[in-house]
Amino acid sequence: MADHQPFPPGARRVDRPAAVSACPSCGDLAGRGYPGCRFCAELVDQYWLLDWQELLAAEKLAEGGAGERELAELVLADEVGRHPWTCTDWAMTLISCSQCASELGAGPVDCVRCAMAEALRWSWDHAGFPDAITAGEHALRVARAVLRAPHRRRPTVARAWRLLLPFLLVGDLPTVGQVRRIRAHVLAGGYADLATCTSHVELAGFPELPWRRSARVEHQAKAQRDQHAAGDALQRPAHPRTGEPAADPV
Repeated sequence: MADHQPFPPGARRVDRPAAVSACPSCGDLAGRGYPGCRFCAELVDQYWLLDWQELLAAEKLAEGGAGERELAELVLADEVGRHPWTCTDWAMTLISCSQCASELGAGPVDCVRCAMAEALRWSWDHAGFPDAITAGEHALRVARAVLRAPHRRRPTVARAWRLLLPFLLVGDLPTVGQVRRIRAHVLAGGYADLATCTSHVELAGFPELPWRRSARVEHQAKAQRDQHAAGDALQRPAHPRTGEPAADPV
């Protein structure tokens, strides 16, 4: 297999759209119909596919040929960071799980092999961040993975990433707090209202729900009481290591 630099970046062979636009096929914001809408699927997947086609060319293999599946198996068996994260993801779409026969990583929640493959996928991000994969690319990767297997997440989580995907495609990046606030509105039945937003600023600007604020204040007050009772040193939460992406709100 052709040599590659450690942790080669992915999804950078195609320029991002300048602005969010409507999909001419499904009528929603472009990307939001992923993966069911063909136009949305092609719009999203092009960032992954071009990296995969580059790897195929380096290995002198044809797309759809007999060697492509074998290459996908080799990519997944290789050490983490040898190939772009996009190629890891694309290889997973080409492989059927030996346990459940679904796309690898997208099977039922009780499929052990899919769970293991899905967990291994994210080791690339933690090792490659922030030089080889940006926070925005990581969020885009999470959104695509979630929407390819929405049954593996809570419906609220999947719908929140569906709302966000068109804005991730143009480079907008919500904070973890904004994602959680969007999820709260989805949980409260506000998906239709959120879906009318045409900008990331508008979507992320929905106010925090009163019951969400109350729950947060109560949680913080309890945490402070616990900290006072047990001592500052033991109760102080650990900080994430420098250079690692924040935990995914999924």
